[in-house]
Amino acid sequence: MPNDDNPRIKNEEQYEALRDKGMSKEKAARIANSSDSGKKGGKAEPYEERTKKELYEKAKEIGIEGRSKMNKQELIKALRNH
Repeated sequence: MPNDDNPRIKNEEQYEALRDKGMSKEKAARIANSSDSGKKGGKAEPYEERTKKELYEKAKEIGIEGRSKMNKQELIKALRNH
């Protein structure tokens, strides 16, 4: 059931489940607000199969600082831990 106190969260149930798993508010909100929120995952290309430029753009999209100085492996680690 959506929480009227936080109208910016599209999938409140998923958001709460992610928070219960220990994710940050920012990361849980980003996932719960994605266009395919609540659908089964596993269809995205693994980070290792993406180019450094693609990883950089994803890091930029979610606001990872210091991304311009990171190599591909560092970008992957930062994206997974954000």
